Order: sequence, then C-alpha cells, then structure tokens
Amino acid sequence: MSTKNATITLVGGDMRFEATVDSGHTIVMDNGDGDTGARPSELVGVALAGCTAMDVISILRKKRQQVTGYEVRVSGEQVEHHPNNFTRFDVLHVVDGIDIDLDAVRRALELSCTKYCAVGFTLASGGLEIHHGYLVRQPSRDDLRGDVLVTGPNGAAKVLPAGV
Repeated sequence: MSTKNATITLVGGDMRFEATVDSGHTIVMDNGDGDTGARPSELVGVALAGCTAMDVISILRKKRQQVTGYEVRVSGEQVEHHPNNFTRFDVLHVVDGIDIDLDAVRRALELSCTKYCAVGFTLASGGLEIHHGYLVRQPSRDDLRGDVLVTGPNGAAKVLPAGV
C-alpha cells in the first residue's frame, strides 16, 4: 500500500492556498475572489481526466494505434446547496488519428475505468455516476461517437454495448 501526501498552505491575506504534493509540484488554489488559481472543486474533474487520460493513451499506444491528438473533456454536475457535492461526471475522450480501431478505444476506456484509474474508481465508489464516451476524428472519415460505460454509484460498472 502507498500513501499520497499533500500540504496546503495559506499564502497571502485572502483565500489563496498553495498545495505541495509528494512529487514536489505546487498547485495554486483560491475561492475565485482573487482569481489566482483553480477552485478546489475544479481539480476533482482535472484529477479524473488526468488519471483516465494517462491510462487510455498508454493502452492505445500499446495497441499500436496511430493517435495524432488526444484530449479528455470532463463536465461535472454539482448540487446547488452545501456541500455542493458532485452527482455526475461526463467524460468524453476525443481521439484524433489514422485508422483508429474503435474496439481498441472502447477497450482502453473499459480497462481504465474498471481496472486502472484510481481517481475514477474512488469517485465511483460513492454515490457518484461517471459516464464515459468517445469521439474519434479521422481524416476523410465521418466522426464516430459512442458511449462506453457508466461507473458508480457504489463501485458498480455497466459496460454499454457497442453503438449505444
């Protein structure tokens, strides 16, 4: 078992904080008044996108897919009252490339979401739903879009049939 640590320090007189993580990197956060950093709740989606992106691109490269561009778009829904918890995230993996195998993309998302992504698994173990889908863009072909799976709440995972 490993332990991840962070130290959050108030910097300045307002609501600006600096987080330092085990790797030595610093993340600046604030509450929006000073607008000098990200809001802590924004970083939840960033962590989810970053974790699954690293898994998916690694798997696609191992499958020898000719990926020329890749981005992950995350949208999170929060309730309007405190503690403003998230109830759902929609994660769209946008893959640009040549002769991309849709089954390879689907399988990479499945593996990330059900086996490798610690952030997604942690979030889905509570009451949160995470919907994963893809958009594949290739030269001289129509864009292809699909939904792959839903994880959570409470760790459940539902893989959707191709074409859904």
